[in-house]
Amino acid sequence: MAARHYLRPVQFVDTPVGRDGEVARLAGGLGWFAAWEWIAREGGGITKRTVPVAVLADLPEAELLMPIAERVTARRPALTLGTRVLRFDQPQVMGILNLTPDSFSDGGKHAGDLAAAAQAGVDMTIHGAAVVDVGGESTRPGAEEVWEGDEIARVLPAIERLAGSGAIVSVDTRKAEVMEAALRAGAHVVNDVAALLWDPRGLDVVARAGCPVVLMHSPDPAKGPHGGVMGGSYGDVLLDVYDWLERRVAEVAAAGVERSKILVDPGIGFGKSLADNLALLNGLSLFHGIGCPIVVGASRKRMIGALSNEAPAEARLGGSVALALKGAEQGAQLVRVHDVFETVQALRVWRGMRDAALVAR
Repeated sequence: MAARHYLRPVQFVDTPVGRDGEVARLAGGLGWFAAWEWIAREGGGITKRTVPVAVLADLPEAELLMPIAERVTARRPALTLGTRVLRFDQPQVMGILNLTPDSFSDGGKHAGDLAAAAQAGVDMTIHGAAVVDVGGESTRPGAEEVWEGDEIARVLPAIERLAGSGAIVSVDTRKAEVMEAALRAGAHVVNDVAALLWDPRGLDVVARAGCPVVLMHSPDPAKGPHGGVMGGSYGDVLLDVYDWLERRVAEVAAAGVERSKILVDPGIGFGKSLADNLALLNGLSLFHGIGCPIVVGASRKRMIGALSNEAPAEARLGGSVALALKGAEQGAQLVRVHDVFETVQALRVWRGMRDAALVAR
């Protein structure tokens, strides 16, 4: 079997000013980097080599590597969604609106109160969320499957009100019937933890609607979000998840979904150990090689508790913001969070420092 080649941007710099030819821009965004980690995997062996940006095109293997480099650096086209435009030239926030009675993160705070749920979503947009992600089924380990009718009843009123207010709305579901109902109600994006593999009709629904879709990795989507696996089964988790997402993007595009409308999510916390999650977050910049915007959802996840004296979900704000900033540093275009105000503030401060660095001294 021929070797598989990967390029991960490394050696990030604050500014490209005065470094023409020495640095490359990450996905048309606010990040610049001075070197590549060139990874080759053949059989069971993995080799890594650091290559300066300036010399990649001169390598004998350039014909293999340059197409990957071009996908990493290419600008991600903006999406026009209703009257709004979602741009990917800087990190933005996707606010989480859980409408489940058994949410791990908020205990079903918004379940059953339609007006309060819709207002919570509107408040997210006021606080700076670019997208509000509405979900009616818990994806925590061990959660029971929800009947489509109940899930629709939970999410539709909030989606209708949010879409009517002018917000960009995504629906967090793996069920085709829920996707159809949500899109009719005004949702703009489908966010599927099963990457359109759980419901046989899901891919057709998205292709016919022509809407953007977020494809998330999990070990075996047909068995549920966690796939019966909780880590330890990967050869190399970073490369394995990359290969899976790259293959799934190709399949979904071949089925009629525009590649420019596909976003990818490495699935932090879904069928992965703490070590797996940390490896994915530390190596997140690798996923730009797929050529799609990256969504990172690590907010209030169990890994934060594991690293902070078992802090409960409601006490994981600091860790959530830290992980959101980690994603932004590596070029993630959307960070999916519960705490919108605090995360938007952190990203605005991060953006201010980045803008200051771009001013020639």
